[in-house]
Amino acid sequence: MANQVALTQRASWREYLELTKPRVVALLLLTALVGMALATPTWVAADILIPAMLGIGLMASSAAAVNHLVDRHIDAKMARTLRRPLPTGALSPRKVLTFAMIIGTLGYIILELFVNRLTAVLTLASLVGYAVIYTMYLKRATPQNIVIGGLAGAAPPLLGWTAVTGEIHAFPLLLVMIVFTWTPPHFWALAVHRAKDYAKAEIPMLPVTHGIAFTKTCILLYTILLTAVCILPYLVGMSGWLYLIGVNILNVIFLGYAWKLKYRPEKLTAWKMFKFSIWHLMVLFILLLADHYLIAQ
Repeated sequence: MANQVALTQRASWREYLELTKPRVVALLLLTALVGMALATPTWVAADILIPAMLGIGLMASSAAAVNHLVDRHIDAKMARTLRRPLPTGALSPRKVLTFAMIIGTLGYIILELFVNRLTAVLTLASLVGYAVIYTMYLKRATPQNIVIGGLAGAAPPLLGWTAVTGEIHAFPLLLVMIVFTWTPPHFWALAVHRAKDYAKAEIPMLPVTHGIAFTKTCILLYTILLTAVCILPYLVGMSGWLYLIGVNILNVIFLGYAWKLKYRPEKLTAWKMFKFSIWHLMVLFILLLADHYLIAQ
């Protein structure tokens, strides 16, 4: 107890930064940026770009902090997460809750005042979906937690689009569909790699409830579905040949990992697939951005 108090007193900005899951939020902001860019033929005006990115980023960071708070007892049981600020005692639950409320409220106010109400409300709904519905309920209730809860994490492209246009359109919903379909093979690959940790923490991830073999089959099937969904932006005229060539290369590599994981797995295949999946989504959205400005013009 004394050690925890001492650690809490020495908490620095690094602990607070870790609460926000900066790498995850950075990826979400990239997808939001692309949503904004695709909504206009020119570059996004600074008076929309800056407050929209700031507001969405703050609210996403708030949701991440709530996830740390709610999962602190689970995190203490898992090797991947036991060094997070709450399990180590570097931050107290009260400080984390206060931090999450402050940055979340600030993010909403920025979106409401400087962007538009639709974006503010949709971002709030995404925060509630991830921090409350997924983290507090779905994660502990069903092995389909990632599939259902993934919609909250898939929202940023739509938020970016509404920030610029003030309305919902089919194109950003297509980007939401890509992220939504990408989420299960991304997280299930990690769950396969960390199956023992999830079992120890009593989290009903698919490998724990239905076995690793079944999960690998689901990963392969979802990756095949993702391959089809990723081609849709080209088919509907949302992107051009640069995106099509690039995304097909990404999909072939992703499918290769999924196939190997199912039929020729090695010790680190699931982990390598998980890491590549992050690059897959990041490069896919960069391709959309490059195609929009370099080719479509």
